Amino acid sequence: MASAERHYPKRAAFGVYVHWPFCLSKCPYCDFNSHVRHAPIDEERFVRAFAREIETSAARAPGRTVTSIFLGGGTPSLMQPQTVGAILDSIGKHWRVAGNVEVTLEANPTSVEATRFRGYRTAGVNRVSLGVQALDDASLKALGRLHSAREALDAVAIARTAFDRYSFDLIYARPDQTPQMWADELKLAISEAAEHLSLYQLTIEEGTPFFGLHAAGKLKTPDEAVARALYDVTQEVCAHHGLPAYEISNHARSGAECQHNLVYWRGDEYAGIGPGAHGRLDIDGTRHAIATEKRPEAWLMRVEANGHGVVTDDFLNSEERADEFLLMGLRLAEGIDPKRYAALSGRALDPSRIAVLREEGAIIVDADGRLRVTQAGFPVLDAVVADLAA
Repeated sequence: MASAERHYPKRAAFGVYVHWPFCLSKCPYCDFNSHVRHAPIDEERFVRAFAREIETSAARAPGRTVTSIFLGGGTPSLMQPQTVGAILDSIGKHWRVAGNVEVTLEANPTSVEATRFRGYRTAGVNRVSLGVQALDDASLKALGRLHSAREALDAVAIARTAFDRYSFDLIYARPDQTPQMWADELKLAISEAAEHLSLYQLTIEEGTPFFGLHAAGKLKTPDEAVARALYDVTQEVCAHHGLPAYEISNHARSGAECQHNLVYWRGDEYAGIGPGAHGRLDIDGTRHAIATEKRPEAWLMRVEANGHGVVTDDFLNSEERADEFLLMGLRLAEGIDPKRYAALSGRALDPSRIAVLREEGAIIVDADGRLRVTQAGFPVLDAVVADLAA
């Protein structure tokens, strides 16, 4: 894969994820921690709570240099620019921030205004990720989106004028979608996307309206063969146009990879701030898996009472940490260094299992020893990971 030939610099990466949990409406496929509130949100109260949780997190993980910040949701672009600025100021107050820090804000086309985007840029955001999801109106309506294809492209144009770096998401394997339809849509998307696209297969998640419709036979998604063809089209079209996959669902021009998401996939540290946020912090030599209260109002009360909204703080033992490194790292085109796996787990990957997977064409081992999943192996990635971890 072309993207695997890229040179990735080694550095101590540390990310901060901030979760804004509110949306204008709940999409029927979404199982993220997002909430609709019909009364105005008290942004000043949330800013104080974010600042408090940032302070507490920094006290537990001092001395880090923040290399990336990601404002996700929910719909962070519903926040006022001054709210975003206050959150970023709090991060800068309690941690050092790298001069080339990547600061991404997720936005929905329905909440994009040129003046607001300029405000985010002034506040310190330097990259935006737009939840476009589809470029035809019928699909957008079926997905429960509140914007039209024209509005989505207008939002991309606004992002282009406000930010040097921007990305957008699309969902494929939608009902009645054919490989040719998807190829045409992808080519249009690439003509609008300067450097980065996130392309996700539609999954039917339990607890969502789509799950009930699918179970009742009222929502038909492409069968396995068509889904695989759609995946293959994704890889071929993006690679041909200079945006190869650097991760199983993410495509970028060389050098334009999302640095924050690489923190997750490479097994580096990150703090999770806000309702339902997750973090991975190394404290006193132990990796902690941390999660906060999901319900926004309950999270607020916890932070105001305790200084944080943490409800889960688990130690990851060496095997759990190694398995997580394997699961996340093999999503990347660059693959993993098996020596790091061995250092984390205390045991090497089984050479006989590696040999079988190589023989099957699911993985390759580079001259420098890095282990990578092949183009043929990515569609069965879960099975590859399970086999190696056994």
